[in-house]
Amino acid sequence: MDTFFRSYDAALGVIRGGFFGVALVLGGVCVVDWLVRSRRLNPFGPVARFMRGTFDPLIAPVERRVVRAGGLPQAAPWWALVFVVLAGIVLISLLEFVRNQLAFLLYSMESGPRGAYRVLVSWTFAILQLALIARVILSWVRVRPGHWIVRWSYNLSEPLLRPLRRIIPTIGMIDVTPIIAYLFLNILQSFLLRLW
Repeated sequence: MDTFFRSYDAALGVIRGGFFGVALVLGGVCVVDWLVRSRRLNPFGPVARFMRGTFDPLIAPVERRVVRAGGLPQAAPWWALVFVVLAGIVLISLLEFVRNQLAFLLYSMESGPRGAYRVLVSWTFAILQLALIARVILSWVRVRPGHWIVRWSYNLSEPLLRPLRRIIPTIGMIDVTPIIAYLFLNILQSFLLRLW
């Protein structure tokens, strides 16, 4: 199993380096494209023609979304860069999370029933906390109410939040019950893990 984790870590390092390289190259291309779009470089020169022919078709979907949201088309390269960086961070974090959970599972299973109990408690509370985080983030962005992630986070978090809302009032327009529920879940998880 150590060989698997060493290989996984090596692959993760390659992916990290790859995303960093892509972000650096895209950053340089975004600077040049922005210079062309903002007319700081000659829009009829060879650099501008190259950018329009190669990079602009790739960035067209981002540009359409930026313009639909009320932004300027020259901001599209920066939004593309932000998207690539965030996608890299999310992918690398997800791969690290899977690695850590797999290592935790294997280590816990060596402990017998006590390890299985620890995995069950930890993963149950992790899913509930993830539902709370997703619900808070989804309240900041516009997502269809019937979307599966909205339903999932609502169905898992509402039984926790409804009783707290009866006790804890909102502060202005801010609902602090998700924060309190998250802290409560941490305390309850620690208590349950110490039981056995």
